[in-house]
Amino acid sequence: MFMAIQWVRSLIFMIAIYVWMLILGIVFLPYALFAKRGALQACKTYARSTMWLARWMVGIRCEVRGSVPVGEVVVGAKHQSFLDIIMIFNAVPHGKFIMKRELLWTPVIGLYARRLGCIPVNRGKKGAAVAKMVKDVANEFTEPGQLVIYPQGTRVAPGVRKPYKVGTAILYEGLGFPCVPVATNAGVFWPRTGILRKPGLATVDFLDPIAPGVARNEFIERLEDVIEARSNELMREVGFDPDGVH
Repeated sequence: MFMAIQWVRSLIFMIAIYVWMLILGIVFLPYALFAKRGALQACKTYARSTMWLARWMVGIRCEVRGSVPVGEVVVGAKHQSFLDIIMIFNAVPHGKFIMKRELLWTPVIGLYARRLGCIPVNRGKKGAAVAKMVKDVANEFTEPGQLVIYPQGTRVAPGVRKPYKVGTAILYEGLGFPCVPVATNAGVFWPRTGILRKPGLATVDFLDPIAPGVARNEFIERLEDVIEARSNELMREVGFDPDGVH
Protein backbone atom coordinates (compact mmCIF):
# COMPACT_ATOMS: atom_id res chain seq x y z
CA MET A 1 0.00 0.00 0.00
CA PHE A 2 2.80 2.42 0.88
CA MET A 3 4.52 1.88 -2.48
CA ALA A 4 1.27 2.45 -4.36
CA ILE A 5 0.66 5.71 -2.50
CA GLN A 6 4.27 6.77 -3.03
CA TRP A 7 3.97 6.07 -6.76
CA VAL A 8 0.87 8.27 -7.02
CA ARG A 9 2.59 11.01 -5.04
CA SER A 10 5.61 10.69 -7.33
CA LEU A 11 3.44 11.02 -10.43
CA ILE A 12 1.77 14.15 -9.08
CA PHE A 13 5.18 15.52 -8.13
CA MET A 14 6.63 14.94 -11.60
CA ILE A 15 3.67 16.63 -13.27
CA ALA A 16 3.92 19.53 -10.83
CA ILE A 17 7.61 20.25 -11.39
CA TYR A 18 7.29 20.30 -15.18
CA VAL A 19 4.20 22.49 -15.09
CA TRP A 20 6.06 24.75 -12.65
CA MET A 21 9.04 24.84 -15.04
CA LEU A 22 6.77 26.08 -17.82
CA ILE A 23 5.14 28.71 -15.59
CA LEU A 24 8.46 30.07 -14.35
CA GLY A 25 9.85 30.02 -17.88
CA ILE A 26 7.00 32.22 -19.09
CA VAL A 27 6.99 34.55 -16.08
CA PHE A 28 10.75 35.20 -16.21
CA LEU A 29 10.99 35.31 -20.01
CA PRO A 30 11.06 39.12 -20.46
CA TYR A 31 13.66 39.50 -17.71
CA ALA A 32 15.73 36.59 -19.04
CA LEU A 33 15.75 37.99 -22.58
CA PHE A 34 16.79 41.38 -21.31
CA ALA A 35 19.50 40.23 -18.88
CA LYS A 36 21.36 37.01 -18.20
CA ARG A 37 20.78 37.68 -14.51
CA GLY A 38 17.10 37.08 -15.18
CA ALA A 39 17.82 33.61 -16.56
CA LEU A 40 20.02 32.83 -13.58
CA GLN A 41 17.36 34.00 -11.13
CA ALA A 42 14.69 31.94 -12.88
CA CYS A 43 16.75 28.77 -12.77
CA LYS A 44 17.77 29.29 -9.14
CA THR A 45 14.12 29.79 -8.23
CA TYR A 46 13.20 26.59 -10.04
CA ALA A 47 15.98 24.60 -8.36
CA ARG A 48 15.08 25.77 -4.85
CA SER A 49 11.35 25.26 -5.32
CA THR A 50 11.81 21.80 -6.85
CA MET A 51 13.89 20.68 -3.88
CA TRP A 52 11.23 22.06 -1.53
CA LEU A 53 8.50 20.21 -3.42
CA ALA A 54 10.59 17.02 -3.39
CA ARG A 55 10.75 17.15 0.40
CA TRP A 56 7.10 17.99 0.87
CA MET A 57 5.56 15.74 -1.79
CA VAL A 58 7.78 12.64 -1.96
CA GLY A 59 10.00 12.86 1.13
CA ILE A 60 13.35 13.53 -0.55
CA ARG A 61 15.56 15.76 1.59
CA CYS A 62 18.57 17.41 -0.07
CA GLU A 63 21.96 18.00 1.52
CA VAL A 64 25.12 19.62 0.15
CA ARG A 65 28.45 18.74 1.73
CA GLY A 66 32.00 19.93 1.23
CA SER A 67 33.37 23.28 0.15
CA VAL A 68 31.26 24.72 -2.66
CA PRO A 69 33.47 26.44 -5.27
CA VAL A 70 32.81 30.11 -5.96
CA GLY A 71 35.59 30.92 -8.44
CA GLU A 72 36.44 29.69 -11.92
CA VAL A 73 36.66 25.91 -11.81
CA VAL A 74 35.77 22.81 -13.76
CA VAL A 75 33.27 20.75 -11.78
CA GLY A 76 33.54 17.05 -12.64
CA ALA A 77 30.36 15.52 -11.23
CA LYS A 78 28.82 12.11 -10.81
CA HIS A 79 25.51 12.11 -12.67
CA GLN A 80 22.77 9.75 -11.55
CA SER A 81 19.64 11.86 -11.75
CA PHE A 82 17.98 15.13 -12.71
CA LEU A 83 18.10 15.84 -8.98
CA ASP A 84 21.89 16.09 -8.82
CA ILE A 85 21.77 18.69 -11.61
CA ILE A 86 19.35 20.78 -9.57
CA MET A 87 21.35 20.43 -6.36
CA ILE A 88 24.69 21.34 -7.94
CA PHE A 89 23.22 24.29 -9.82
CA ASN A 90 21.54 25.61 -6.69
CA ALA A 91 24.76 25.27 -4.68
CA VAL A 92 27.25 27.03 -6.97
CA PRO A 93 26.99 30.78 -7.65
CA HIS A 94 26.94 30.60 -11.45
CA GLY A 95 26.87 27.10 -12.90
CA LYS A 96 27.23 26.47 -16.63
CA PHE A 97 26.78 22.98 -17.97
CA ILE A 98 28.27 20.99 -20.80
CA MET A 99 25.04 19.60 -22.27
CA LYS A 100 23.67 17.56 -25.12
CA ARG A 101 23.04 19.73 -28.17
CA GLU A 102 19.52 18.29 -28.56
CA LEU A 103 18.48 19.96 -25.31
CA LEU A 104 18.82 23.37 -26.96
CA TRP A 105 15.64 22.62 -28.89
CA THR A 106 13.54 21.67 -25.87
CA PRO A 107 10.96 24.20 -24.65
CA VAL A 108 12.10 26.45 -21.79
CA ILE A 109 15.29 24.48 -21.04
CA GLY A 110 16.95 25.36 -24.35
CA LEU A 111 16.36 29.09 -24.08
CA TYR A 112 17.50 29.37 -20.49
CA ALA A 113 20.52 27.15 -21.09
CA ARG A 114 21.67 29.52 -23.83
CA ARG A 115 21.19 32.53 -21.59
CA LEU A 116 23.17 30.89 -18.78
CA GLY A 117 26.09 30.25 -21.12
CA CYS A 118 25.82 26.45 -21.20
CA ILE A 119 27.96 24.73 -23.84
CA PRO A 120 26.18 22.28 -26.20
CA VAL A 121 28.08 19.30 -27.61
CA ASN A 122 27.28 16.73 -30.27
CA ARG A 123 27.94 13.44 -28.54
CA GLY A 124 27.60 11.43 -31.73
CA LYS A 125 30.86 12.63 -33.30
CA LYS A 126 33.16 11.67 -30.46
CA GLY A 127 36.61 13.16 -31.21
CA ALA A 128 35.18 15.98 -33.30
CA ALA A 129 32.71 16.76 -30.52
CA VAL A 130 35.50 17.03 -27.95
CA ALA A 131 37.54 19.36 -30.16
CA LYS A 132 34.52 21.56 -30.81
CA MET A 133 33.63 21.56 -27.10
CA VAL A 134 37.05 22.96 -26.21
CA LYS A 135 36.75 25.63 -28.90
CA ASP A 136 33.23 26.57 -27.78
CA VAL A 137 34.28 26.80 -24.15
CA ALA A 138 37.18 29.07 -25.11
CA ASN A 139 34.79 31.31 -27.03
CA GLU A 140 31.88 31.30 -24.58
CA PHE A 141 33.48 31.03 -21.17
CA THR A 142 34.14 34.75 -20.90
CA GLU A 143 32.35 35.37 -17.61
CA PRO A 144 33.35 33.90 -14.24
CA GLY A 145 31.52 30.75 -13.33
CA GLN A 146 31.65 27.07 -12.55
CA LEU A 147 31.72 24.85 -15.63
CA VAL A 148 29.95 21.58 -14.82
CA ILE A 149 30.72 18.48 -16.87
CA TYR A 150 29.78 14.85 -16.35
CA PRO A 151 32.91 12.75 -16.92
CA GLN A 152 30.91 9.63 -17.76
CA GLY A 153 28.95 11.55 -20.38
CA THR A 154 25.46 10.56 -19.23
CA ARG A 155 23.36 9.54 -16.25
CA VAL A 156 24.56 6.31 -14.68
CA ALA A 157 22.36 4.29 -12.35
CA PRO A 158 23.62 3.72 -8.78
CA GLY A 159 26.09 0.87 -8.61
CA VAL A 160 26.62 0.64 -12.38
CA ARG A 161 30.18 1.08 -13.64
CA LYS A 162 30.81 3.19 -16.71
CA PRO A 163 34.23 4.47 -17.87
CA TYR A 164 35.23 8.10 -17.49
CA LYS A 165 35.75 9.89 -20.80
CA VAL A 166 38.59 12.15 -21.81
CA GLY A 167 36.52 15.34 -22.28
CA THR A 168 36.83 16.51 -18.67
CA ALA A 169 40.62 16.10 -18.78
CA ILE A 170 40.85 18.09 -22.01
CA LEU A 171 38.83 20.95 -20.53
CA TYR A 172 40.90 20.82 -17.35
CA GLU A 173 44.10 21.08 -19.40
CA GLY A 174 42.84 23.71 -21.81
CA LEU A 175 41.29 26.08 -19.27
CA GLY A 176 43.99 25.72 -16.62
CA PHE A 177 41.37 25.77 -13.84
CA PRO A 178 41.27 23.48 -10.80
CA CYS A 179 38.81 20.61 -11.08
CA VAL A 180 36.38 19.99 -8.23
CA PRO A 181 35.07 16.41 -8.13
CA VAL A 182 31.50 15.92 -6.95
CA ALA A 183 30.00 12.68 -5.62
CA THR A 184 26.32 11.89 -5.14
CA ASN A 185 23.76 9.30 -4.15
CA ALA A 186 20.79 11.14 -5.69
CA GLY A 187 19.92 8.30 -8.05
CA VAL A 188 18.99 6.05 -5.12
CA PHE A 189 15.94 8.25 -4.51
CA TRP A 190 15.32 9.89 -7.89
CA PRO A 191 16.20 7.26 -10.54
CA ARG A 192 17.16 8.03 -14.11
CA THR A 193 14.03 6.27 -15.43
CA GLY A 194 10.56 5.56 -14.13
CA ILE A 195 8.07 7.48 -11.98
CA LEU A 196 8.66 6.27 -8.43
CA ARG A 197 10.61 8.63 -6.18
CA LYS A 198 11.79 7.20 -2.84
CA PRO A 199 12.01 9.17 0.42
CA GLY A 200 15.42 9.70 2.02
CA LEU A 201 18.47 11.95 2.19
CA ALA A 202 19.94 12.81 -1.22
CA THR A 203 23.46 14.21 -1.01
CA VAL A 204 25.96 15.89 -3.28
CA ASP A 205 29.46 16.21 -1.88
CA PHE A 206 32.01 18.69 -3.25
CA LEU A 207 35.40 17.03 -2.78
CA ASP A 208 38.93 18.42 -2.56
CA PRO A 209 39.93 20.15 -5.81
CA ILE A 210 42.54 18.73 -8.16
CA ALA A 211 45.04 21.52 -8.82
CA PRO A 212 46.00 22.42 -12.40
CA GLY A 213 48.95 20.67 -13.98
CA VAL A 214 48.23 16.98 -13.37
CA ALA A 215 49.02 14.76 -16.38
CA ARG A 216 45.99 13.61 -18.36
CA ASN A 217 45.97 9.90 -17.54
CA GLU A 218 46.74 10.52 -13.89
CA PHE A 219 44.01 13.16 -13.73
CA ILE A 220 41.35 10.84 -15.17
CA GLU A 221 42.37 8.04 -12.82
CA ARG A 222 42.35 10.31 -9.77
CA LEU A 223 39.03 11.88 -10.72
CA GLU A 224 37.36 8.50 -11.18
CA ASP A 225 38.81 7.06 -7.99
CA VAL A 226 37.67 9.86 -5.70
CA ILE A 227 34.22 10.29 -7.24
CA GLU A 228 33.39 6.60 -7.34
CA ALA A 229 34.73 5.87 -3.86
CA ARG A 230 32.85 8.76 -2.26
CA SER A 231 29.64 8.09 -4.22
CA ASN A 232 29.72 4.50 -3.02
CA GLU A 233 30.15 5.70 0.56
CA LEU A 234 27.17 8.03 0.21
CA MET A 235 25.03 5.24 -1.21
CA ARG A 236 25.98 2.91 1.62
CA GLU A 237 25.05 5.61 4.14
CA VAL A 238 21.44 5.37 2.97
CA GLY A 239 21.34 1.58 2.85
CA PHE A 240 22.08 0.99 -0.84
CA ASP A 241 24.79 -1.53 -1.66
CA PRO A 242 26.54 -0.42 -4.90
CA ASP A 243 28.50 -3.67 -4.99
CA GLY A 244 25.29 -5.65 -5.20
CA VAL A 245 24.33 -4.23 -8.61
CA HIS A 246 25.19 -6.33 -11.65
